[in-house]
Formats: sequence, structure tokens, C-alpha cells
Amino acid sequence: MPQTRGRLFDDFSRLMSDAAGLAEGARREVETLAKSQLERLIAGMDLVSREEFEAAREMAALARAHNEKLEARVGVLEARVAALEAKLARSEP
Repeated sequence: MPQTRGRLFDDFSRLMSDAAGLAEGARREVETLAKSQLERLIAGMDLVSREEFEAAREMAALARAHNEKLEARVGVLEARVAALEAKLARSEP
């Protein structure tokens, strides 16, 4: 009788090991399928890469800084024009 019990446990252990291996294989297959579907979905969405985003952000920061410098220059020029117009208005008879 002990041989039967040992054999039963061996068979049960082998069955559980096979089931665990099958479950692991199924899990890997599902992950692979999900990953490929997600990659296909993302590819169809026309998203930008991280590098493209960083480059665009840097260009926007440079443009903003340049715009601020130009605004300051325009302000100075407007003040000079206003001063010249006031001087001209005073000198007119």
C-alpha cells in the first residue's frame, strides 16, 4: 500500500507541475499578445517620441526667450518714438 500512496503523490505532483508550466506558458502568450496589440494601437495613434517632444519643448523655450527680448526692444523703441513725437509737438508753432 505505501507504494501506491507514494505513486499517487508522485502523479499528483507531476500533474501540478505540468499545470503550473502550462499556466506559465499561457501567461507569457497572453502578455506577448497584449504587448503586440498595444504596440499596434500606439503606432496607429501617431504619437511623438520622447526625443521629439524634448526638442519641441526646447525650441518653444528658446522662442519664448527671444519673444521676451523682442518685446523689451519694442517697448524701448515705442518710448523713443513717443519722446520724439512729444518733442516734435512742442517745437511746432
